[in-house]
Amino acid sequence: MLIVVIGGTGHIGTYLIPRLVAARHQVILVSRGERGPYQSHPAWRSVRRVKVDREAAERSGSFGRQIAELNADVVIDLICFTLKSAKQLVTALNGKVQHFLHCGTIWVHGPSVVVPTTEEQPRRPFGEYGIQKAAIEAYLLQEARTHDFPVTILHPGHIVGPGWNPLNPAGHFNPAVFKQLARGEQLSLPNLGLETVHHVHAYDVAQAFSQALINRGAAIGESFHVVSPAALSLRGYAEEIAAQFGRDADLTFQSWEQWKETVSPEEAAATWDHIAHSPNCSIAKAQRLIDYQPRYSSLEAVAEAIAGWDFGGEPH
Repeated sequence: MLIVVIGGTGHIGTYLIPRLVAARHQVILVSRGERGPYQSHPAWRSVRRVKVDREAAERSGSFGRQIAELNADVVIDLICFTLKSAKQLVTALNGKVQHFLHCGTIWVHGPSVVVPTTEEQPRRPFGEYGIQKAAIEAYLLQEARTHDFPVTILHPGHIVGPGWNPLNPAGHFNPAVFKQLARGEQLSLPNLGLETVHHVHAYDVAQAFSQALINRGAAIGESFHVVSPAALSLRGYAEEIAAQFGRDADLTFQSWEQWKETVSPEEAAATWDHIAHSPNCSIAKAQRLIDYQPRYSSLEAVAEAIAGWDFGGEPH
């Protein structure tokens, strides 16, 4: 099949595009052309690249038409963040593709209620990102029901892998947290450290997209969580990371109001976003319908991401 991947040089595309090429698909990468994948791979030599600035093309109303003119069998959209953007693309592609795959997010759920959360749980998103992604999901599934638009939506968790900083046990992205744990230094966590985070390795996200293609009949008209087999509490995450370095985690706990004053405003905002959601999502539906079988646990995914880091020095 001829597959167009929109935004394929990021976390997911780094693993997805070589996988598609290995499956003998023809692949067209649509991107701004400003960067390469996180990891090199011989498969990229056989990928046709089309340079498009999506935001500019959407403003002119030409983006959907440009994608439709590529005459793909399948379109995979990894970088759609607004309902307006989704509508422009779907309008142009309706009746012209066999399968359309959209990258969503577990943020469509808002805070966890019944856990592990299933795809059938009511949406209660908050924050612009989650609200827009939930609106896109609702629109795409409505198009599937009313106009037979062949869509599948994959909702990743916190994507991790080599080449970028993983979400850490304090709920933000400062790599110093891993160094504190590795060196046996004290780490403060908000509240009791019992809020949860749910990682997924980019390899497994790519696997889910591939499995949705293979199991097209079961995947169309559905949304799926794409996460590791189990979420982690912040406290448990910190303890396990410390243990990987032969340490006992030296943890203290503070109320949110106290704790947020100990980090930068950016770190506090990231942590609040994660602990207010506290995701803990089920993969049972993806396992059942598209045979999604994640290779990595959350801890294994993070361990690979930080392998080879220089943690330097002795504990304080």
